[in-house]
Parts: sequence; C-alpha cells; structure tokens
Amino acid sequence: MPSKSGNVSVRTEGGFLITPSTLPYAVLTEEDLVEVALDGTVLHGHRRPSSEWRLHAAIYAARPEAKALVHTHSPRATALSCARRGLPPFHYMIALAGGDDIPCSGYATFGTQELAEAAAIAIRGRRACLLANHGVVAIGSGLAGAETLAREVENLASEYLDLLQAGLEPVLLTPEEMVAVTAQFGGYGRIS
Repeated sequence: MPSKSGNVSVRTEGGFLITPSTLPYAVLTEEDLVEVALDGTVLHGHRRPSSEWRLHAAIYAARPEAKALVHTHSPRATALSCARRGLPPFHYMIALAGGDDIPCSGYATFGTQELAEAAAIAIRGRRACLLANHGVVAIGSGLAGAETLAREVENLASEYLDLLQAGLEPVLLTPEEMVAVTAQFGGYGRIS
C-alpha cells in the first residue's frame, strides 16, 4: 500500500476538502485536510493541498453531481493505464462506472491543468476513468461510493490483465447486453 500516493476529496459548500500534499496516510488526521475553492484558493487548513487539487477542481466543475472523488495509484489499474488502455465491456460490472467502458485519458504531467482537463474529458458520462501512465479516478455521491468504485476498477483491471496475460482475448458484451445490465442495476442498488 503506497504511503502517500493518490488523494481523496469531498465537496463542500465553498469548494472541497482534500488530503494534503506529501503527508503519509498513516499519520493523517482530520485537522490535516485542506479546504480549497475551485480556483485553488485555500479556504481553510494549515497544510499544502495535494498537488492534484486541479484534477479534483476540474472534475467537480464539470460534474456538479459528484460529491466525492478518490484518486488512486492502485497497481493493476495503474499498470493498464501505463499501456494507455481503458477497460472494455468484458464484464458486466463495467456498468458500475456509468457506461459500457472505463476510458483512459490522454497523458499529461501530474499536478497540471492539462491533466485536470484530460481527466474531466475522460470521465465525461462516467463515474470512473483511468489516467494515462498514472492511475484511477472515481467519483460518487459520497466518499464510500467513490472508494468502493475505485476498488472495483482495480478488481476489473486485475481480471482484464489476467485474461490478456493468459493469451486470451476477452469476449466483449454487446451494447444491447450492456443496456440490459444497466437496466438491471437500476433496481439493484448500484454504487453511486
């Protein structure tokens, strides 16, 4: 488990609370969180916000329904992102991310506005995406939902990479099959 990579935020009335830069999670307390406005102004907190505050701000600006964001460097999803491949509809659980795939963004240097914009584009119409050569972003109506979705993306990436490593070409679900899955999730209590 990485000690400092990745970051988490929750939307507030004035912007969002985000984990601080460079502080190991093992020593992180509630007082270490930083409240940041969408323009990057620090509203509250004594630490420096995560270097990825722009990524969070861009996604919150583009997705008003998002109340929480989890960004990880989970190993298998990050490995897939380093191949700049998203996750196709090889498994019905892909639909938890809001569509029939989990896309991978274009590459941009971490902490930059370019990365923020690439992420906001990649997650359009979805609740999760991969960041090229970087990691994963998942959003939700709460922190628990965003975290659960980020973990599910890691699980799906692991299954997908296992298939590829075995030399098997995954059989993809059709658009019609994914529509049926989405309809089935409608009454199932999917992750939000």
